[in-house]
Amino acid sequence: MIPLCVPEIKGNEWKYIKECLDTNWVSSVGKFVDRFEEEFAKYNEVNSAVVTMNGTAALQLALITLGIGEGDEVIVPSMTFISSVNAIKYIGAVPVFVDVDRETFVMDVNKVESLISEKTKAIMPVHIYGYSVEMDELNAIAQKYNLFVVEDATEALGTTYKGKLAGTLGDIGCFSFNGNKTITTGAGGMLITNNDEYAKRAKYLSNQTKTIKKNGAMDHEEIGYNFRMPNLLAAMGVAQLENIDNYLEAKRINAKLYDELLKDVEGITLIKKANHINNSYWLYSILVEDNFRITRDELLEVLKENGIQSRPFFLPVHNMKPYAGSKCGSMEITMDISNRGINLPSSVSLTKEEIRKVCDVIRNK
Repeated sequence: MIPLCVPEIKGNEWKYIKECLDTNWVSSVGKFVDRFEEEFAKYNEVNSAVVTMNGTAALQLALITLGIGEGDEVIVPSMTFISSVNAIKYIGAVPVFVDVDRETFVMDVNKVESLISEKTKAIMPVHIYGYSVEMDELNAIAQKYNLFVVEDATEALGTTYKGKLAGTLGDIGCFSFNGNKTITTGAGGMLITNNDEYAKRAKYLSNQTKTIKKNGAMDHEEIGYNFRMPNLLAAMGVAQLENIDNYLEAKRINAKLYDELLKDVEGITLIKKANHINNSYWLYSILVEDNFRITRDELLEVLKENGIQSRPFFLPVHNMKPYAGSKCGSMEITMDISNRGINLPSSVSLTKEEIRKVCDVIRNK
């Protein structure tokens, strides 16, 4: 089986984790926690980074840090993994769903402004599958209405928009290090920002608002959260980050080969290319149009029969039971591409021969 997206572990992971075990620094305090935050911030060219237990926690923490809460509205695409929306719901805020762009699969910024109300407090662009939302236009809307922008960049580590990295273009950016992400800690997440007060507040909240008294006693002046990342996982993150440039280069080379082999296949639509966006291609994605020889679901089955793992696009969150009846704009494009999209194998270790096999199955069916 050619897997969809598996981790690449070939650096100092064993060495750094062994150091944690040898020194007994395995919990949420240790040098690798600080080092991972510092080096991740440096990589993204931001002032601060705060590790979390997962990407969902990073999103929730970002919203809380910005003071968003009960009854506040947050505009978010329905075409996303449900964590983006759940993070809004966890704090009592209200998700308002916006449609996506058919050529890029991400939030259509031209449909955002019509959804803004007096209750809107933030916009959450989600850079799904590695492609960036049009952030200049979105930030202009946010500035016009005095709204926060929380970037869900969990699938777009290394993506650039006009030379700036995804996650650095709003007030706060959030990342995931789940096992299938470009770099992984098994589980874990990160919040980044250039606002020192946001970073300080997020760190405080993520550690149960703990304050150490002079005599060593722990005091807590607010309700906090146990969102901390263990030193063990941070050690793995430091090792993974050391190879990030190699991983991104491999994914982009693989995507280029996919493009070459699939560009002329009738009924297959590839994601839009834009000079100002350098896609990290976390997952390589295609649309199966009506004029392709078989349906999307039939193609998924054919790929499986040929030992190729693939995945349909996210189902629209606004149609899921927990969010049925939510406020939303037209969902025409979301519904369309959700029924057409396929994510193809995208591991860093994917070989040219494996890519050719995948494309041959698609071309010859």
